[in-house]
Amino acid sequence: MTVAFRQYLDLCGSLLYWLFVAPCRGRGWRMGHTFAQIVRIGVHAVPMTSLTALTIGVVLAMQSAAQLAKMGATVFVPGLVSSSLVRELAPLVTAVIVIGRSGSAVTAELGTMKVSEEIEALEVMAISPMSWLIIPRFLAMVIMLPLLTVFSIYVGLAGGWLIGHFSLHMSTAYFVNHALHYVALRDVGISMLKSSVFGVLIVTIASSIGLNVSGGAEGVGLATTRSVVVCLLSVFIANALLTALFFF
Repeated sequence: MTVAFRQYLDLCGSLLYWLFVAPCRGRGWRMGHTFAQIVRIGVHAVPMTSLTALTIGVVLAMQSAAQLAKMGATVFVPGLVSSSLVRELAPLVTAVIVIGRSGSAVTAELGTMKVSEEIEALEVMAISPMSWLIIPRFLAMVIMLPLLTVFSIYVGLAGGWLIGHFSLHMSTAYFVNHALHYVALRDVGISMLKSSVFGVLIVTIASSIGLNVSGGAEGVGLATTRSVVVCLLSVFIANALLTALFFF
């Protein structure tokens, strides 16, 4: 545990150097690789994110409507759906999807390159693995996770609207107005902050574990599993801390 934590801190230190110091010394990173990772990490995750957000919006509206109807308070369904999505569900569920889809892929890719000695080959050719491999994935994750979260919020609200419009007979204008009434700009900002923190945690943990794989193909499999578990625990803990800091 201590060794793994030290390796993680070393990676974060190198990451900070290559992000802020190296470009000032003429040692930047390749933007082409960054755009390729944006497509792989973000764009390709849109279908899965959309389906998940839509079902969450539908289920959240159905569950809240069933309980609020007992008190004759179904008018609060749009506000409950919007506030729940913006504050908690959208950033958290999107992060979980990205962990399972992209975080595990980062660990598997880097781990495979590690055991096949491709990373050592880059170093022999005087190419920094940080600038070639880690920085593009880091930037792509930090950029795309907040954007995916915004997309999840819209799709989740669309799912809530389906129940509100067709089951509770609310007009579109009524649903939208009441949904926006219970969400402040501060809530959206905190949601974006959460997503950015989650993105940093996911990509740094996945990269650190992937770069320190040993034991061949079996080691890559074990490292990928460990990466998913550690990323999930880290995101859940970070979400609880940020929620306590901003909302409690």
